[in-house]
Amino acid sequence: MLVKTFGSAVSGIDAYTITIEVNVSKGIRFFLVGLPDNAVKESHQRIDSSLKECGYKWPGHKIVINMAPADIRKEGAAYDLPLAIGVLAASTQIVHHKLSDYILMGELSLDGSLQPVKGVLPMAIRAKEEGFKGCVLPLENAREAAVVEGIDIYGFENIKQVIRFLEDDEECEPVRVDTVKEFEKGTQAVDFDFSDVKGQESVKRSLEIAAAGGHNLIMIGPPGAGKSMLAKRLANILPPLTLDEALETTKIHSVAGKTGNETALVTQRPFRSPHHTISDVALVGGGSFPQPGEISLAHNGVLFLDELPEFKRTVLEVMRQPLEDRRISISRARFTIDYPASFMLVSSMNPCPCGYFNHPEKKCVCSPGVVQKYLSKISGPLLDRIDLHIEVVPVPFNKLAEAAPSENSVAVRERVMRARKIQNQRFEAHDTVHCNAQMSSRQLAQYATPNEEGMQILKMAMEKLDLSARAYDRILKVSRTIADLENCETVEVHHVAEAVQYRSLDRSNWGM
Repeated sequence: MLVKTFGSAVSGIDAYTITIEVNVSKGIRFFLVGLPDNAVKESHQRIDSSLKECGYKWPGHKIVINMAPADIRKEGAAYDLPLAIGVLAASTQIVHHKLSDYILMGELSLDGSLQPVKGVLPMAIRAKEEGFKGCVLPLENAREAAVVEGIDIYGFENIKQVIRFLEDDEECEPVRVDTVKEFEKGTQAVDFDFSDVKGQESVKRSLEIAAAGGHNLIMIGPPGAGKSMLAKRLANILPPLTLDEALETTKIHSVAGKTGNETALVTQRPFRSPHHTISDVALVGGGSFPQPGEISLAHNGVLFLDELPEFKRTVLEVMRQPLEDRRISISRARFTIDYPASFMLVSSMNPCPCGYFNHPEKKCVCSPGVVQKYLSKISGPLLDRIDLHIEVVPVPFNKLAEAAPSENSVAVRERVMRARKIQNQRFEAHDTVHCNAQMSSRQLAQYATPNEEGMQILKMAMEKLDLSARAYDRILKVSRTIADLENCETVEVHHVAEAVQYRSLDRSNWGM
């Protein structure tokens, strides 16, 4: 008897439907075809054991299972449930009149319980697009998939419950999630507040500019000056995620298996801080079983690279293309996968190996040439793609001992949101541009050309600092953001002058 069940596979951050055809006929052999990997092939043993534990049996006949489309590799243990249900239905151990209405996914334990799987959110989105009535999933995945409206999501703890549901022996209510309520509840939390930071007003100003325009930023300063503390608070002054951004971010984290059981939706802007021993594949994504990398997990949020020169040069160089295109393409012999990677790069570093070059009080003990060698670990092309270079100096004791509270993140975020609102109105006709950092050269000429005095200041900076054309564009983008924070329609001379000051590593005294 031939029966079809339906599963789903993930490619990039999108899913596509897999049709599982199970044919039970006379004979004794078992065939599983359709490019299954080892994890799928091993499902035979897991299914056999789980069926016995639940009072069913593996048919003593010839079984042929085809997973279509047959030219696409099927990976992972998530196909256990649709394979098991297909075998039971094809051997007439259960009725199968509802199988065409549902996507089935779940990994089976030997006792028949269902284990959670990755990527259920894009699977639910695809099921809705293709007209399925619902999805049958492990209970731990149900809330994550239920944020998709217009499709029924059922969560079960074991295969016995699934069988009873499919045979109408047990009435089940689909899992419901109020997506808007879940979204609004999560956007209110603030984990790290700017009011915790004493002093560092100039650095706070630069972080506000970076947040307002979506600019990349690097902080250079001695150990203990507060670089990491400030970076951790940047995500909280960014505008809250929109619902569409939250869904897109959740899709990426769902595919990577990073969504927790306690939440159905990623509502806070991601803040990713990988260790400097990370590999280039872990940073940009890919691997034998393609997964999103750290730059994609930071999509719509912040990627913080602490102690930037300690990262391997090859790791840093692979970020060049994603920083420009805001997408990463993983190309292999048999497939090409695109992951979104629109993130803010925030990095920090010491000015030299000992950490005290240009320190106002402590003396640098590095030998001549060591500082330049240390700074040269970061290539010029990568530095060109970083809009703001900020010097962070130690906070004096009188500032640390101040009892007066600093400005909190809520107040800073309000100014950032006002500036972003101006940019949203400016770029409403451009689908791929949402903030000043994403402007093209044509848009720079249209929206960020300074007045005559501003152009003179910019010309002097270009000649004195020997800046590249890319650095010229970065200064204009930052100038436009500073003007937006002041609600100024034109870019004035003081906007350009301030933007030029945020190019510390382009100055001749660094590393000399």
